[in-house]
Amino acid sequence: MKKFLSLLTSLLLILPAFSLTSYADVWEEAAEVSATASVPVTVNAKSAILMDASTGQVLFAENENERLYPASVTKIMPLLLFMEALDGGKISLTDTVTASPTAASKGGSQIWLKEGEQMTVDELLRATAIASANDACTALGEHIAGSEEAFVALMNKRAEELGMKNTNFVNCSGLDDDTTEHLTTAYDIALMSKELLSHERIKTYTTVWMDTLRDGATELTNTNRLVRFYNGTTGLKTGTTDKAGYCLSASAERDGLHLIAVIMGAATSDDRFEGAKAMLNWGFANYETVTPDFEGVEIPQVPVLQGIEELCEAEIEGVNPVTLSKGESAGIEYSLEICENVEAPVEKNQLLGKITAKSGDNIIGEYNLVAKEDIRKITLWDYVQGFLISLTKSI
Repeated sequence: MKKFLSLLTSLLLILPAFSLTSYADVWEEAAEVSATASVPVTVNAKSAILMDASTGQVLFAENENERLYPASVTKIMPLLLFMEALDGGKISLTDTVTASPTAASKGGSQIWLKEGEQMTVDELLRATAIASANDACTALGEHIAGSEEAFVALMNKRAEELGMKNTNFVNCSGLDDDTTEHLTTAYDIALMSKELLSHERIKTYTTVWMDTLRDGATELTNTNRLVRFYNGTTGLKTGTTDKAGYCLSASAERDGLHLIAVIMGAATSDDRFEGAKAMLNWGFANYETVTPDFEGVEIPQVPVLQGIEELCEAEIEGVNPVTLSKGESAGIEYSLEICENVEAPVEKNQLLGKITAKSGDNIIGEYNLVAKEDIRKITLWDYVQGFLISLTKSI
């Protein structure tokens, strides 16, 4: 009996320790779940970013400035240059392009161009945008710049102009077997994707699921399966190599909100598409694009010192859309700063003040107030004329 009581006492002393350890584990697990729940999107890739295509606002990012191989996502830049050449009248869709030995020798994804074979710009654009054809992209680049090397120089120049600070292109295809310098970032890809999407014409290519060339002999199937399976998809470009892994710049538009989801270095094709979908879904569920309407904001006229007109009318310059959390637009408030007076001469679009739009403590936009028209300085002759007119009226 004494042994039994002694054993029972020992068990009672030990049990609270087990109990405390058990509860500690539970709380630790709960904390981990809470921390995980605070992360809006789970992406299985080396880097990722979600950007608003209209405003450039970054809504979500992970390692977005890490320099990585982009594979065929590279072709977003050639496509941008092709669109700019078309819109600038430098080339036309009906131009005939002759495949060079360089273009015909490209490996990877291709439409098997033969040296000397001729296709139109439109046909090569379809092959590049839909099927990610390296030979077609190279032929178009040579058509614009004269050689692939010259075209790559244009690509790098345009990248610099767009603020793509961590990008260096070595070729127009994204093939990376023979280079360690063909690198970019998810953020830079989002920048060039945004610029490409500003050309509406590109969507006539990037939203096509299947097409054909050579009178139906060559089939084109879009490498971006979101085109077929994700509502609102507008593009844009996939890429895969052993070095790059699985990459994607996916864009979609719903209810006026246009988003870009970039995935780099995913381990599988499913990971890139599921990651992009997760970001897009989260973005559409939580954000909206609105344009401030300044309803109820009274903009006073500005007194003009020594002007032919006594008052100058001000107007709001360049009202751009902003991206807000859903429901946030209902609480937008505006504050106005404007000059007490301005000295003539006043030039049209001269800065007179600004309007600040805020949602709570968050500044969502600042908009310039500018002069609506020119107002010249009054002269002695203006005074004389005014005097003569008043004298005539009095007689």
